[in-house]
Order: sequence, then structure tokens, then C-alpha cells
Amino acid sequence: MMVEREGLSASIEVASAGTGSWHVGEAPDPRSQEAARNRGIELGAIRARQVIDEDFHRFDYILAMDGSNLSRLERMRPAGAPGKLSMFLDFVPGFERHDIPDPYYSGRQGFELVLNLVEEGALGLLEHLRNNGI
Repeated sequence: MMVEREGLSASIEVASAGTGSWHVGEAPDPRSQEAARNRGIELGAIRARQVIDEDFHRFDYILAMDGSNLSRLERMRPAGAPGKLSMFLDFVPGFERHDIPDPYYSGRQGFELVLNLVEEGALGLLEHLRNNGI
């Protein structure tokens, strides 16, 4: 994982959750696992979960993959919760407010494209964090 490679595991916790309950408890899509495995990342032990109120208090950054998820997160956010809501690609110069496309409509190539964008977003976020004291 990128955070581990960068030696930031003690400072950064990463978690994933969805705004809906469609896949709760399920492993990632096999195409997603294959795309990650091709990059040396194992996702088999991960299970889908739904965003809970505690997430908004626990995490400093809550990132949405697309505008519809950002809108749902804004509605789900408990009053007074401090977590910053933004789009995942807001940390990639020139891609602010851009959606990461849903890979389910693009076959295997869609999962590779999404992983490319997620990696770009993660690198941009790490840069942002470093520039702001991490």
C-alpha cells in the first residue's frame, strides 16, 4: 500500500466505505482484485462496508469518487462532524471536481483506468498532506 511504502503508516489510516449498502460484506469485484494484483496489491481480505456516522468524526478526510457520492456524503454527515469532504481527484492539479468513472460499465479496462486515477489521487493527497505538516 502506498502509505506503507512512504513510511506513513503511523500517521495515516486508510479505510474504504460506500454510501449505499449494496455490497456490504462482499469482497471487491474480481476485476478490481486482478487490476490491483497486477500492481502488487492484494485486496482479497477487504470486505465492503457502509459509511457510518463515526467515520465523519474519525477521519480528517472523506473522499468521494464522484459528485453523486459527494452529495450523499454531505447529506449523511452528522451536524458538527469535522471531517473534510471532497472529491478524490481534488488533489490532482487540473482534475479538481472531476468524477472517477464507475468501472462496471467499462469491462476490465475500466478497472485499470479507475486504479490509475485512484493512484493519482492518492499521490496528490500525500503531497497535500506533506505540504500541510504530515
